[in-house]
Amino acid sequence: MRVPYNYLKEQFADPMEDYLDDLRPLIQSGEFTFGPFVTAFEQKFAKYIGVKHAIGSCNGTDALMLCLKSLGIKGGDEVITVPNTFYATVGAIVAAGAKPVFVDCDDRYQIDPNKIERAITARTKVILPVHWAGGSPDMQAIMEIAERRGLAVVEDACPAVGAKVNGRSSGTFGRVNAFSMHPLKPLNVMGDGGIVVTNDDEIAQWIRTYQNHGMKDRDHIQMWGINTRLQPIQAVVAGRVLDTIEDLITARNGNARRLDEGLKGWSDFIHPPRRPPENREVYQLYLVTAKRRDQLLSYLMERGIEAKVHYPIPLHLQEAAAGLGYKKGDFPVAERQAGEILTLPAHQFIAGDQIDYMIDTIRAFYLR
Repeated sequence: MRVPYNYLKEQFADPMEDYLDDLRPLIQSGEFTFGPFVTAFEQKFAKYIGVKHAIGSCNGTDALMLCLKSLGIKGGDEVITVPNTFYATVGAIVAAGAKPVFVDCDDRYQIDPNKIERAITARTKVILPVHWAGGSPDMQAIMEIAERRGLAVVEDACPAVGAKVNGRSSGTFGRVNAFSMHPLKPLNVMGDGGIVVTNDDEIAQWIRTYQNHGMKDRDHIQMWGINTRLQPIQAVVAGRVLDTIEDLITARNGNARRLDEGLKGWSDFIHPPRRPPENREVYQLYLVTAKRRDQLLSYLMERGIEAKVHYPIPLHLQEAAAGLGYKKGDFPVAERQAGEILTLPAHQFIAGDQIDYMIDTIRAFYLR
């Protein structure tokens, strides 16, 4: 049996005519940069997660960079984040001119609030938690630290459209926050796309100007800006996917629960993380830690199960981080998880018999 990791053919195949019907008015309008189609999606997304402003961008990385730039982050400033995230989190910090400062993660692969304060210095300006894999860190604890120390919070909610903490949408706690619509994110498009959200009117206006070359209008340049605009074609696609996202999240959560249940009793070998009851995860990645991870990965792949590793080398040990002064052993939880972490397919197109096959195959590996 084959259990695929990629599901995009299935997602966009059955309702293809619906997407084409949505795109016809755009093509006929000629509104190929900004315009009413982008505005309609931004308003729809803002309403969905409960914020005043949603601003589309080219991708999630640009969205993160816009967040930091809008807060005036510059050279010499420090931004606290985790080393077990995707490169883009730290790439955006560096692109904004700041220095990334790492703290370790917890047993749920999220930033550990208990380790944040010791990393704060006189140069710290932002705490940047990541809602890794579609879960969420302890946002209440993070916000309390930030308020007490006079720091801004920027959430990397790129993997977490639809996730919630105590009923509140992830990506709405910080002053300005970022989401991604990469093809393998919960809210996805036919290419790249990102979204910045905020309740701050001044920040929203600054971002809208800066992301469009710094133009006040066609003939007047207010600032030296850049071009990172959400393409209308992606806004149209995202709007249709957003209509179905609650169903997608329900399916992913059901698959995750079935995997969790099937792996119970095998914690000596393979271990899903804690699932705080106050959190709703969206399972952009279904992560576990596994003994003999690399051998298990090969065993699964040989049997048609397209498991992945996200990621085998934490960022503080990457060549790009050589100048930051970190070494092996500085973040033991992230380093241990990097050697054990495994992603299993759990997206909305995985069927029950495929999940049972994964569980049976994992058990068979550890019974050998």
